Amino acid sequence: MESERIKKAVEFATKAHEGQLRKSGEPFINHPLAVKKILTEWGMDEDTIIAGVLHDTVEDTSVTLEDVKNEFGETVAFLVDGVTKLGAARSGMRDIDTYLPETRDNFLRLMIALGADIRVLIIKLADRLHNLRTLKALPPDKQKKIAKETLEVFAPLADRLNMGQLRVELADLSFSYVDPKRYKYLKDLIEKINKSGEKSLHRIEGEITELLNKEKINFELSGRVKSVYSLHKKMAKYNQNVGEIYDFTALRIIVDDITTCYLVLGLIHSLYTPLGGRIKDYIALPKQNGYQSLHTTVITPDKKIVEFQIRTHEMHEYAERGLAASFYYNEQKLTENYKEGKIQHLPTNLLWITELQSAAAQLREGKKVDLNKLKLNLFADKIFVYTPKGDIIDLPYGAMPLDFAYRLHSEIGEHVVGVKINGKISNLNKKLENFDIVEILTSKNQTPKESWLQKIFTAHARQKLRQQLTKIKGEK
Repeated sequence: MESERIKKAVEFATKAHEGQLRKSGEPFINHPLAVKKILTEWGMDEDTIIAGVLHDTVEDTSVTLEDVKNEFGETVAFLVDGVTKLGAARSGMRDIDTYLPETRDNFLRLMIALGADIRVLIIKLADRLHNLRTLKALPPDKQKKIAKETLEVFAPLADRLNMGQLRVELADLSFSYVDPKRYKYLKDLIEKINKSGEKSLHRIEGEITELLNKEKINFELSGRVKSVYSLHKKMAKYNQNVGEIYDFTALRIIVDDITTCYLVLGLIHSLYTPLGGRIKDYIALPKQNGYQSLHTTVITPDKKIVEFQIRTHEMHEYAERGLAASFYYNEQKLTENYKEGKIQHLPTNLLWITELQSAAAQLREGKKVDLNKLKLNLFADKIFVYTPKGDIIDLPYGAMPLDFAYRLHSEIGEHVVGVKINGKISNLNKKLENFDIVEILTSKNQTPKESWLQKIFTAHARQKLRQQLTKIKGEK
């Protein structure tokens, strides 16, 4: 049953969005109601659900933040404000070739929104999930743009927050728009391989069930089919060799406690031969996002290869819903830590959140923060660099000055003669680092060189350079 506050929020939002339509032609209120449903399914607290219902009111209607505060309290207003700021700051994370992000200030606002309360991100993820589910209503260019951004920003974010189910849905839906042909090919491949191994899998399930029942172990057994986007990334890793991939289907065993996890691992190895180097203990050494499980890949007597994942019920809940299942805000609201913007009981793997919270608290107080010392573990595979004017550009880790130049504009890349990094002349083959200030030096007399291919990291810059080199050859 919904609380009276949630019902009141629905009435408030319905009135505020009255007359507004989505691109599909349906009433706009359908979107915040869908976000509410998602947040409820994730088990979020009342304030988060209400903020989800109201998340577009301040940005898209005449409702003010003060109105939200007066009607629903300071916490809800704080969350709505965070989601609004995050929407504005998001431009600083986009990987759109012709787009210059707004300013360094946007990035700081992102930090504040994120560091103040992780629920801001969870609301934003629910918002993005529903937008992605209804993406068909938009024109193809918008579809691809939103899907690309989701793959590069929101799916990795869900992964960092260990929201496994969400990550898979975001990634697969996005990939179906970014590269529909590749998506269909891989989807069909997964179905074909799984269908051919269906009988073997049922037999293995029967053997495992018999073994664990014999040992009087309380367990749940289920299958996990590999996601399309996960297969896409794995095939790139193995040079498109599908024979190197063993986890098209994994069998998942959920038990009551950690001791039983290791007992089950030993029993599986007594039944089947483990493949060398394929046993991973993420219980003793959890992943950076807090994920815990035992993984093993085995070969059966009839040469079938299958992966097993073994975990407790608690680990499984966290693996599926991550931080959305981990924070109990209602128990923390009266504590001093909560008032200071800190979240209690963080796994040690997620201390980067505390680090961001600390920076956010200092920024709110007007104190200076040394961004060079701040680890951006949320975007561990990205770096953020600045133009001399303060625009922020995100690039993959390993990017060099020519990648930066071609990212700004292909014509800038075409005429590069040198680079200044943090005010000093540097080399074009130097890897850029977080928060470098990069100034590209150009000359109209300069033309692209073949040797630049050795000084480029990103596919985008490489493609633009090759086009320019081809054009030069054609003109000779």
